[in-house]
Amino acid sequence: MKFYKTTGTCSREIGIIVKNDIIEKVEFVGGCDGNTSGLSSLLVGMKIEDVISRLKNITCKTKPTSCPDQLAQILEKNYIK
Repeated sequence: MKFYKTTGTCSREIGIIVKNDIIEKVEFVGGCDGNTSGLSSLLVGMKIEDVISRLKNITCKTKPTSCPDQLAQILEKNYIK
């Protein structure tokens, strides 16, 4: 699992395992445990392009980003060719 630092969110890092453009595992370090655990469970088996299109630009309250948005940004930057 590769971990990436987040910015502007309660979670500090997001760990990701991707195989053949499919999410195998996502783990949030910090953040709202119920929400991040639920999100992680829902994402397993999804194509990274679908995850990005669904989660990009989601904000959290008054913050310009969110844990889902940070995940989308990480995927887009590190896994899209």
